[in-house]
Amino acid sequence: MKELVSPRDIVHSGLCIGCGSCVAQANRQDTRMDFDGYGQLKPQGDPQWFKTKSESFSRTCPFSPKAKNEDYLAANLYPTAPVTDAALGRFQAAYVGHVAEEDFRMQGSSGGMVTWVATELMRQGLVDGVAHVIATKDPQEDGRYFRYRIARTEAEVREGAKSRYYPIELSEVLALVKEVPGRYAVVGIPCFIKAVQLLREEDPVIWERIPYTLGLFCGHMKSARFVESFAWQLNVPVDQVEKVDYRQKDPNRPANWYNAKLTLRDGQTVNRDWWHLADGDWGAGFYMNSACNFCDDVVAETSDISFGDAWVEPYSSDGRGTNVVVVRSPLVNTLVTNAIQEGRLQLEEVDAKFVEQTQAAGFRQRREGLAYRLTWSRSGVTPCKRVAPDDKTPTRQRKLIYRMRYHISAGSHKMFKLARKLEAPKLYINWARMALAAYHGFAYHQGNFKEIKKRFTDLKGQ
Repeated sequence: MKELVSPRDIVHSGLCIGCGSCVAQANRQDTRMDFDGYGQLKPQGDPQWFKTKSESFSRTCPFSPKAKNEDYLAANLYPTAPVTDAALGRFQAAYVGHVAEEDFRMQGSSGGMVTWVATELMRQGLVDGVAHVIATKDPQEDGRYFRYRIARTEAEVREGAKSRYYPIELSEVLALVKEVPGRYAVVGIPCFIKAVQLLREEDPVIWERIPYTLGLFCGHMKSARFVESFAWQLNVPVDQVEKVDYRQKDPNRPANWYNAKLTLRDGQTVNRDWWHLADGDWGAGFYMNSACNFCDDVVAETSDISFGDAWVEPYSSDGRGTNVVVVRSPLVNTLVTNAIQEGRLQLEEVDAKFVEQTQAAGFRQRREGLAYRLTWSRSGVTPCKRVAPDDKTPTRQRKLIYRMRYHISAGSHKMFKLARKLEAPKLYINWARMALAAYHGFAYHQGNFKEIKKRFTDLKGQ
């Protein structure tokens, strides 16, 4: 029998993703979600609550060893799903394409499908509100650039378009769901959707009031320091940044050519392509939340419908953006198929293998990489995952890549914190360039193994 855990156990073990589920359940004025020294959201408050082990918390924290896994949840949520796949889980159908009506496609980072489905649920009278992430109006005053809120009109839903690679948490909107009767949809990354589904099993009010969940394919959660790094490298004051666009859209450029844009308080804008940033390679893992090292869900397997980018040709070169979509709920699939027949959605049905190919790097990291990481010695709570520990299958090259990625993630938090304290941006930027050069040297060019191993050893010692 798996032992009970407390919020402190999960946080100290590096397994807290910062979803806010524990704070929402606590329903106490002396608990909250706040940023730690690394720019990650963590539960804070009464020490007694923080260290108390409980059945409820152990069952509902998405990274608790005692929580039910994605296979169990999906089997109960979607028992009639005709397809069960090792990578995608249970589903009704999968598609590739984009929204054809209005300007949904151009407003979003990808094909516009997330906002369209959320809007369609509201148009059909199936929900009264949508819990989604929006930009804060005054981030310097608010203390964060993005947060969850409940949209109650179609116009408000559409304000949530675009990708947000920033820590957010659910405690405030979950409290509103409990307080205000109605039917709500929640948009979130896989672990957040899992947290909602675990809460729905525990709380009949949450079960009744959140009948729909919209999942986002996920590579990993970034810390709030990513925005600050943009500012450092674009030579603008961090305290003057008012808006962040992680993926400025340009129909004339390939969709996977990410361009970051910052808008300052005086209206000035600055931007730069990600590949010109010292920490702009997503796969290297800069600012990654440590809990992401122990996640095995890429495609939000417990959501009614989930969405990702079609990172295969010819779609990845189409700057207008293209979604891959996995539908699990029969009702939501009916909405989608009706809209396809009406010409409002331009979608083609695809198989599980196609969707998996669009997220190939993510699945390597979350399956083979996770299996390897589970063999490493660690202290604290031991994660219980669907992937079995395995240090035999990965090649020597892949093992070193996983090791480098792990230490780059951990090192980026520490080096940024030090550079921030010393007010020395170049300290971090120079370290990041060295780390990325070492990572690229092996991951992409397979340079001399002994030389790359030496670079890795030097990096680990920083």
